[in-house]
Amino acid sequence: MNDVFLADCRARLAFDLMANTWNPVVLWALRDGALRPAELRRRLGGISTKVLTETVRRLEFNGLVSRRDCGRTAKVEYSLTDLGASLLGPIEAFGEWAFRHGDEVMAAQDRAIQDRTG
Repeated sequence: MNDVFLADCRARLAFDLMANTWNPVVLWALRDGALRPAELRRRLGGISTKVLTETVRRLEFNGLVSRRDCGRTAKVEYSLTDLGASLLGPIEAFGEWAFRHGDEVMAAQDRAIQDRTG
């Protein structure tokens, strides 16, 4: 038996990184280059300053995003590391899957709700 998804395996680490709703979204938003927090927040839409800060810190901790101080001002910008950029392909593939199969998933959810409510 292949124990690929045990708690200490690397595949599970990757799934855990992508399990947070905002992690892949922030990585995707940074695909075209560095952004300051306010620019990143505008690009994302629907994310609070607090959640964005937590997300970029988590991504930085995991080596996926780098934070750069912009001179003497208190401004910073975030960009993908090479490791973070290496996740863009899998994120894009997952997005393509969602585009192709999202209607099927939502139909299954609707059926499940109808089955429960009679």
